[in-house]
Amino acid sequence: MKQLFAERALLPEGWHHHVLLGWDDAGILVQVHPDATQPAGVAKADGPLLPGVPNLHSHAFQRAMAGLTEYLAQPTDSFWSWRELMYRFAQRLSPEHLYAVACQLYIEMLKAGYTSVCEFHYIHHAPDGQAYANPAELSECLIAAAAEVGIGLTLLPVLYQQAGFGPRPPLPEQARFIASTDWMLVLQTRLRGSHPEHARLRYGVAPHSLRAVTPVELDRVRTGLHAIDSHAPIHIHIAEQIQEVTDCEALHGQRPVAWLLDNQPVDARWCLVHATHMTPAEVQSLATSGAVAGICATTEANLGDGIFAGVDYLARNGAWGIGSDSHISVSVVDELRGLEYSQRLRDQRRNALATATHPNVAERLWQEAIAGGSRASGRSIAGLALGQQADWLVLDPEHPNLAGRKDDQLLAGLVFCQHGNTPIKQVVVAGETLVKDGHHARDAKSARDYRLALKALLE
Repeated sequence: MKQLFAERALLPEGWHHHVLLGWDDAGILVQVHPDATQPAGVAKADGPLLPGVPNLHSHAFQRAMAGLTEYLAQPTDSFWSWRELMYRFAQRLSPEHLYAVACQLYIEMLKAGYTSVCEFHYIHHAPDGQAYANPAELSECLIAAAAEVGIGLTLLPVLYQQAGFGPRPPLPEQARFIASTDWMLVLQTRLRGSHPEHARLRYGVAPHSLRAVTPVELDRVRTGLHAIDSHAPIHIHIAEQIQEVTDCEALHGQRPVAWLLDNQPVDARWCLVHATHMTPAEVQSLATSGAVAGICATTEANLGDGIFAGVDYLARNGAWGIGSDSHISVSVVDELRGLEYSQRLRDQRRNALATATHPNVAERLWQEAIAGGSRASGRSIAGLALGQQADWLVLDPEHPNLAGRKDDQLLAGLVFCQHGNTPIKQVVVAGETLVKDGHHARDAKSARDYRLALKALLE
């Protein structure tokens, strides 16, 4: 058993002092003792310990697009006009590009406090829509990138079959995404055989959205996955845009979230990404279903999606987590702060997501994002507790945003102060130190490979 002693650490029930952690060779915590004495020969952490945060929604290739669509393409720019630009960019991507971009992105995630990622992966084929000789070619690029960098991965191959409610035939620029349900289930089996699951790797599936998959095929992929792994996570985009809500009502007579909850056995295995536009009844039903709401505040703001019903949803004890989605920002604190600030702006009050029971808003957000993110990941990464993976961050207690702060002020200094470099000085995944003093061992190679990929993509 390996051990570490921390003067203070954030455990699921709150801050504790003199915490002794122990983990086994698999990187699983087998010892979490507060109020302990530092044993002889056991190292002491260089600062306060925080549990790492899961990133529950990522489209890795879009990291290379960040900042390239911030100009007026048409008078009514929206998510839909952005999507056209994204499709054109995706056409240029090779397996080598995807691997380089993903390595750079995953290092950035680690440095930002994300210790695992759910990859909502929907580019499967060559640009002409033909399958690669190895159908898992691009999936394996992401698996390899995560392994190279050390971040935990839940890979969610996406089922994408049509261009919109109706059904509507796929667009030519969607050819790389389109797959049959049978193809998807074969891919699931193939990946589990060639790259078996382990502590840092998990598989699930992502029916892209109700507009991209018919009810019949949604049933087929869910039941097919259940036969392969009855506990595998299922993620789906839903109710991100008003047009999606309107189109769903026109076809099904219900709004997207209501339709999904009424027609699928939605439970704790499911993650409903965005769920931006819900009625109060949908908020209540989603909260009681056990599913996780996947909130991507920076992307939702960048695309003009709308504001999640955070105050009402959290008041009903709904599970939720955060994702960096299009990677316009890769920052745990940006996502948490963005969620809280969106509620403040809408309701014109401060500390919107705090309550009498949870008065410290930063601590509440951090803890609940970890709990929901762990559930959505389908992995044991729910914080510094027995049986969970040994994932944590070490903060710099002398950083100007944190210096002199007591326990109840520390997370507020991290989440709500934004000055200069990050206070995160060390990142550990499964007991392995991956980032030390802000540096990853693969920094130089990743940066070089990323620059070369970006040059090719932007030619």
